Amino acid sequence: MPLNSMSDRMVCSGCALCAKNGISGNFHSQLTPADELLSVANWPQSVLQKSHTILMSRVLHIDAWDTIRINSMSDVTALRQAVKGQAGWLAEALRALVEVESPTDSKPAVDAAVDLAAGYAETCGGRVKLHKQKSFGDVLEVRFGSFRQARKPVLLLGHLDTVWPLRTLKTMPGREEDGRFWGPGVLDMKAGVVMALASLRALDQLGVTRPVTLLLNSDEEVGSPVSRPITERLALKSSAVLVLEPAQGLACKTARKGVGDYHLHVTGVAAHSGVDFERGHSAILELARLIEKVAAFTDLRVGRTVNPGVISGGTRSNVIAEHAYADVDVRIAKASDAAKVEKLFRGLRCEDKACKLEITGGLNRPPMERKPGTVALYKQARKLAAELGFELGEAATGGGSDGNFTAALGVPTLDGLGAVGEGAHAAHEHVVIEHLVPRTAMLAALIASL
Repeated sequence: MPLNSMSDRMVCSGCALCAKNGISGNFHSQLTPADELLSVANWPQSVLQKSHTILMSRVLHIDAWDTIRINSMSDVTALRQAVKGQAGWLAEALRALVEVESPTDSKPAVDAAVDLAAGYAETCGGRVKLHKQKSFGDVLEVRFGSFRQARKPVLLLGHLDTVWPLRTLKTMPGREEDGRFWGPGVLDMKAGVVMALASLRALDQLGVTRPVTLLLNSDEEVGSPVSRPITERLALKSSAVLVLEPAQGLACKTARKGVGDYHLHVTGVAAHSGVDFERGHSAILELARLIEKVAAFTDLRVGRTVNPGVISGGTRSNVIAEHAYADVDVRIAKASDAAKVEKLFRGLRCEDKACKLEITGGLNRPPMERKPGTVALYKQARKLAAELGFELGEAATGGGSDGNFTAALGVPTLDGLGAVGEGAHAAHEHVVIEHLVPRTAMLAALIASL
C-alpha cells in the first residue's frame, strides 16, 4: 500500500495519478487521526478503493478494494458538491433533449433523442448498446463500470418517448421562467434521464465504479410492447431497479396500480329505423347495458377502478346500429385481483340474443406492490435525502410505469426518482429547477450505496 504512516498523520508516498493532478505530499498531510484514518481498521469503507477518490478535499491511494460505498456524511457531501458542479451541464443537456421532439409514433424522432442521450452517456464512460427496432425507436442500453465483479448492477430505468406530436415546440417551446423549466416531455421524463446522466457523471468524477445499467425505452407511453422483454431480462440480472419517472409531489413512489385495457365490440343487426324497426337489434343499446355492468366492476375497497372511457357506434340516426365499441381502463392494486377482473370481463353476455359480444385486451402492466425490497430501497433513499438536507416521502399512484414490470418479477424497485414538477401530458408541463441538483445528488448517493 503506497502510504507512509506517521505518529499524527498519513502521507501518500506519491504515484503517477498524484503527479498528473499536481497533488503534493503536503496536501495529503492534512489527513489526521481526527479523520479516523490513522488505523486501517478504522478507515471508512468509502476510501477503500484501487484508485484515487476525492472526498471532502482528501485524496488517498489504496490498493485494497474495488469500489466506493457511500456510508458517511462526508461521502454524501462530496457527491452533493460533485453534482453541483454538474448543474450547468444538466441545464444545457435538459434544454437540448427537450428540443429534440420524440413522440412514440415517430421512429426517426425518437432515434434522434436516443443518439443524443447515447452521446452524453459515452462522455462519462458508458458503453452503448442499441436494441434496433422496426416500428419504434431503438432501445438504448448503456453499461457503466465493471461487469466482471460479483456485484450485480443497479438498473436505472427510463424512457425517451413522449406523448407530444412533432412540432409541439412551436406552441409550447422549451423555456426557463420563474424558477421552472417548461417544455414537452420535460417532466415525463426527459429531466429524469438527464438527472441519471448527471449523477453518473458525478460518480465518474469521484471514481465510483460500481456496475450500473442505464436502460432508456422508446415505447413506454404506449405500453412498452417491444421494450418490455428487454426491461425484464436486464432487471433479473440486477440487484435493484431505480425508475427515473417524475416524483409524486416531492415523494418517490413505492407502489403503483396495475393497468389493463379491455375492448368491447358488440355486433347487432342493422335495419331502417322507420321501415324495419322490429327487424333491427341495436348494438348501441346492448353496449349501453353492458357498460352499466362493467362500471359496477369498480371496487374501491380493494383498490380496483374500472372506467369505460371511450365509446362509439352507429352510422346514422335513422339506422339501427350494427356495431358499437367501448374502450375500458382498469386499475388494480394487488396482483391477486387480476384473475378476478379477467373472470368478470369474460363472464359478460349480451341480453339480446341476436347480438354478439367480442372482448379483447387484458392486463398490460402488473401492479407494483409495496414489498420489503422496495421498502428497504425507500428507507435508504430517505436516509440519504436527510443527509442532503431534504425530506423524501413515499406515495402510491394509480399510474403505471416500466417499474411495474420489474417489481412484479420480485426485483426491488423504487420509482419516482426523477424530477419534481407538474403537468405531465399537459400544456403546462414543467419541472422545478431548485429540486434538480438535490435529487440528482440523492440518486447518485443511492446508486453508490447499493
